[in-house]
Amino acid sequence: MHDERRRIEERVQRAHDQRIKPAIYAATVPFEVEAWQAPGEPVSFEEAAAARYTPFAMDTPWGPPWGTTWFRMRGQVPAEWAGKRVEAVIDLGFVGDWPGNQAEALVHLPDGRPLKAVNPLNQYVPVANPATGGEQIDYLVEAASNPDILKDNFSKITPMGDKLTAGSAPLYTFQRADLAILDENVWHLDLDLQVLRELMVHLPDHEPRRHEILHALDRAMDALDLDDVAGSAAAVREVLAPVLAKPANASAHTISGVGHAHIDSAWLWPIRETKRKTSRTFSNVTSLADEYDDFIFACSQAQQYEWVRDNYPHVWARIQDSVKKGQWAPVGGMWVEADGNLPGGEAMARQLIHGKRFFIEHFGIETKGVWLPDSFGYTAAYPQLAKLAGNDWFLTQKISWNQTNKFPHHTFWWEGIDGTRIFTHFPPVDTYNARFSGEEMDRAVRNYSEKGGGRRSLAPFGWGDGGGGPTREIMERARRLADLEGSPKVVVEHPDDFFAQARAEYPDAPVWVGELYLELHRATYTSQARTKQGNRRSEHKLREAELWATTAALHAPGYSYPYEKLDRLWKTVLLHQFHDILPGSSIAWVHREAEAEYARVAEELEALTAEAVAALGAGGTRAFNTSPFDRAEVVRTGDRALAYVEVPANGSAALTGAEPARPVGVSGRTLDNGLVRVEVAEDGTLSSVFDLRAGREVLGDKGNLLRLHTDLPNYWDAWDIDSHYKNRYTDLLEPTSVEVVSEDPLLGAIRVTRAFGKGSTITQTITLRAGSPRIDFETDIDWHEAEKILKAAFPVDVRAAHSSAEIQFGHIQRPTHTNTSWEAARFEVSGHRWVHVGEPGYGVAVLNDSTYGHDVSRTVREDGGTTTMVRLSLVRAPRIPDPEADQGTHRFTYSLLPGASIEETVAEGYSLNLPLRVADAAGAPEPVVSVDGQGVTVEAVKLADDGSGDVVVRLYESGGGRASGVLRTGFPLAGARITDLLERPLETAPVEDGGVAVQLRPFQVLTLRLSRAGVS
Repeated sequence: MHDERRRIEERVQRAHDQRIKPAIYAATVPFEVEAWQAPGEPVSFEEAAAARYTPFAMDTPWGPPWGTTWFRMRGQVPAEWAGKRVEAVIDLGFVGDWPGNQAEALVHLPDGRPLKAVNPLNQYVPVANPATGGEQIDYLVEAASNPDILKDNFSKITPMGDKLTAGSAPLYTFQRADLAILDENVWHLDLDLQVLRELMVHLPDHEPRRHEILHALDRAMDALDLDDVAGSAAAVREVLAPVLAKPANASAHTISGVGHAHIDSAWLWPIRETKRKTSRTFSNVTSLADEYDDFIFACSQAQQYEWVRDNYPHVWARIQDSVKKGQWAPVGGMWVEADGNLPGGEAMARQLIHGKRFFIEHFGIETKGVWLPDSFGYTAAYPQLAKLAGNDWFLTQKISWNQTNKFPHHTFWWEGIDGTRIFTHFPPVDTYNARFSGEEMDRAVRNYSEKGGGRRSLAPFGWGDGGGGPTREIMERARRLADLEGSPKVVVEHPDDFFAQARAEYPDAPVWVGELYLELHRATYTSQARTKQGNRRSEHKLREAELWATTAALHAPGYSYPYEKLDRLWKTVLLHQFHDILPGSSIAWVHREAEAEYARVAEELEALTAEAVAALGAGGTRAFNTSPFDRAEVVRTGDRALAYVEVPANGSAALTGAEPARPVGVSGRTLDNGLVRVEVAEDGTLSSVFDLRAGREVLGDKGNLLRLHTDLPNYWDAWDIDSHYKNRYTDLLEPTSVEVVSEDPLLGAIRVTRAFGKGSTITQTITLRAGSPRIDFETDIDWHEAEKILKAAFPVDVRAAHSSAEIQFGHIQRPTHTNTSWEAARFEVSGHRWVHVGEPGYGVAVLNDSTYGHDVSRTVREDGGTTTMVRLSLVRAPRIPDPEADQGTHRFTYSLLPGASIEETVAEGYSLNLPLRVADAAGAPEPVVSVDGQGVTVEAVKLADDGSGDVVVRLYESGGGRASGVLRTGFPLAGARITDLLERPLETAPVEDGGVAVQLRPFQVLTLRLSRAGVS
């Protein structure tokens, strides 16, 4: 037989594109269209309905950046269309190939009810099936002219990322607004051809099935009347029916399709636009559910549900109906799809708590899995937190983006830092916007790593980010692929069903231990430093407000615990932990608003804390310690005078004039407090840090060396830092001034000022306090660089086999060598309040109050000693998608802690991030809780969310070993129960001698619910 593949494939392609597809709509009549440009921000339907509209013609430009244009569309179904399937077809002038990053619209009925959205790949609105003829159609269409921010494929900066800089020129040209007859025979033929042709081209040449399909397509084209596509469509489909009816192989892979519409809660659009994106997509989804009984849609992010509930009650009601029918599956159990590395431990717990509670309260459904397809790596704390929230499974997709190493599993058990395991799946289709194309189906099977162990994988399908979600075309593809020879089988089902079956067929799946590190997007630990600082400060201020509000509620008559305010503020912080806000990868508008929100949150939390402390009474100056560790520190009083105070964990103490053992001595550029001696060189670096307690030098080279690197990644500017950044740099070694600014016996300080680059300045106050070995670098930067990253380096004279970095409820160890490509790929990593390096008997920590990115490396000096280099990433200057990212002022502190154990490092990390609060108070009761025993760390103290008056305490083991102790209370204790994260009792905790005995395995998180005597 002659090889005619090329002829046939080209024949099919042309006939499909030029004859069949244009014939899907058999006849059209245009709408009469009028328009009204809403001024400023979006308006309500009622305001839009009352506006004055003017005639609008097709092919007319419309839509300034971030604008809203309302279109009134009126039409009548012709009488001769009776019995036909009639739809409205609307093309706003869609551009490019990204359906979720451009114009979108929501179609309303005259009474204000949202009907369906219009999107680039979902342009129809159902009118009648069948039509009776003569129907009057009246729509009010809210169209958003969102700019295509990345239309130049990351190659050009753009001012379009903020309404303040985007201009007003129209972005789109309206193309079509018609009533049309959908020819269902032609539409189905179009799908038959697409599915078969895509299957064919991805089958190997030697497969008989490929050639069988090829010749069936050729015969089908013979049956097609090019002059009467509609009239011959049924006959063509009959030719194709036999090849579409052949069942899949008995051993065919099974793909569980789950409807999905990944909607970033903010990214290349502001939060206000996400609220509208959700309404549009969810309108589409509920409309599709009415049409396809076998359709199931999985949707995460409780925050987005709440937006729809509050702003689109009709859409909310339709969602509730779909949930009851089993077609809508709330998943994920988190407030938003948060970043997987940067949120603090308690914040990550609250993501799960608030998300799961929302779905339980509003749908009576407890979600069973963590759904995070798009976050940029995943902390090793996740398995334990997920299980403590009642989850059985974990799903992500993003690890498929690895730059260097292919992750070895798709279905596996993921083991966290405490030993908890959770069943985990990475869809081998390598997308969370699947459409069941032939390429995707081939990739899913070819890519699947568990062949021979498992036989199924999951594929989230639908257009995301406002692209409209799943479509009827994708559902039709799924139906054709349900049992088709040469293809994997496709079944549309709930993700819980997939995970149950996958676990049952592969219970002994392999185990991956530790973090799921994404070998890409490493710069998200640093970009948009002010957003990250706002998050860190908010997390700690929330802890502070809850602790002192609890103290006041227990001991101050008449004080009322601020449940609603704290709930609202937590949700604001949780929202901004979304995986394109907190990582710093959004447009300028998003980060401008985030910074303003963090400032508002800080002001409100400061007021709540002050109110709680004031409720304890007035009469003397006291220091309040929100840290879970006892502290002896130098503080500034209300008149800025210095004082030394010793304060118990979670408690307070009067400023009684206690004195440290040794004052700080300042001599030239040397600071000495009897614990450490710090020498500052003429160039402003540290020439020596000598640990007087251990009798050893801490540094192996210049300390606090500031190095400015060129930072132009290959592709994703705000997201990535590529390893070549290390090759070009400038060391900042020419200070403007080095001067002593404090010689107080309690605090010595030397200030170093530098000017560099394009008008940037950095001022650092190097501070040593009495009684503490911690050296602080209080830093003020006025930053005006572009495509640069600033690092602060500490070359530590220890031979460290690994570094330890704090993560949520514990820490993770990473090798300092680069023996394999896996270690080499971790050239930039994340941590929270500290990173620690050490050798047996001696360790050094670098602490921070708002920095997350760092790198650790190791070299051997000429003298044979080893220098372990710890470098903090301080600030970056990407230009895409925000051309002004990080420009301007920054203020933060980082610290060097010589001679530190892990336990001391943990304590100092809390101290740096939770400064002592000095306030007027007559006296304070005992701490709400205290712990006898080491290693048991109190993370949160609050009243139970149900208003019962119970006290909830979250504890964890912070050192990486076993810990035991007794939790004691500052109130009469009636009983204690161990609960899950949602404060639901699991078992009774033993109460002995007025305290609760606690035993923890390494890094175990434990939530205790304490009932108070005399409170019913």
